[in-house]
Amino acid sequence: MKVNRVRQNVLPLVTAMIWGTAFVAQSVGAEYMGPFTFNTARAVIAFFFLLGLCGLRALWRRGRGEAPASAGSRRDLILGGLCCGAALSVASFFQQKGLETTTPGKAGFITALYIVLVPLAGLALGKKVPRALWLGVVLAVGGLYCLCVTEELTITGGDLYVLVCAFCFTAQILVVDYFTNKVDGVALSCVQFLVMTVLSAAGALAEAPPPLELLPKYLGPVLYVGVFSSGVAYTLQILAQKDSNPAVVSLLMSMESLFAAVAGAIILGSRMTGREYLGCALMLAAVVLAQLPYPLGRKTEGFGDGQEV
Repeated sequence: MKVNRVRQNVLPLVTAMIWGTAFVAQSVGAEYMGPFTFNTARAVIAFFFLLGLCGLRALWRRGRGEAPASAGSRRDLILGGLCCGAALSVASFFQQKGLETTTPGKAGFITALYIVLVPLAGLALGKKVPRALWLGVVLAVGGLYCLCVTEELTITGGDLYVLVCAFCFTAQILVVDYFTNKVDGVALSCVQFLVMTVLSAAGALAEAPPPLELLPKYLGPVLYVGVFSSGVAYTLQILAQKDSNPAVVSLLMSMESLFAAVAGAIILGSRMTGREYLGCALMLAAVVLAQLPYPLGRKTEGFGDGQEV
């Protein structure tokens, strides 16, 4: 099965740039509202943004005389939306909770642990991955050690929350990989944010509402995360994974860690220690190494049916 190179390589990088800069907005939002409240707000905005987009696409398809989705496709859409939405809700909660006490740069690099977890999960499911990925895995683990573990061999609470979120994002990536070839990508993204809205709103009932007088300070970050990070970037993720190797796509999306560190330093003035910068360099090297071209004609099985990589 041929892979669309532009979709597999360009869309994940655009996604990474949006997600990386969104860590700054999420960090600002964490100062004014709890994680469930913030995620409810971003999910509501993303849902209505995508609902409008789905409506426009439906009118365009009707004008072209295309047949509506089958009942089987609708069932897959609902099931996929429930699974993706549940995984995304849990992942977003832990990420937002961690950003209350850790920096955007560190959170970005720790979240990028999914570059290790996705191929490992695939291996556990009996799927093969390129050998070059494993050297990248070693570098990534070393980078995470430098970023997260202190000299006393302890991990801060915020780092631990973000570490858990990386496992949850791994599940979300694998679920997306399963459903993305069965249903429309934009519709799947829309349903997953509807599910996230409901689940996050249930948790938000236990949190104190954000002060209305400070609305001008947190409205911008919420809108940015809701429209761009959620509505646009997660849809691009789904489109990028269609007919693609999720291990490769996840590696490209993990560049969000670099964008998060740069955005945090420029916008918030966040700084890391020399050890933490070493960890960032190791993780970046892991991503670059894994993207080196493979010998022509070589195939990998599993993540897609014998896709060419």
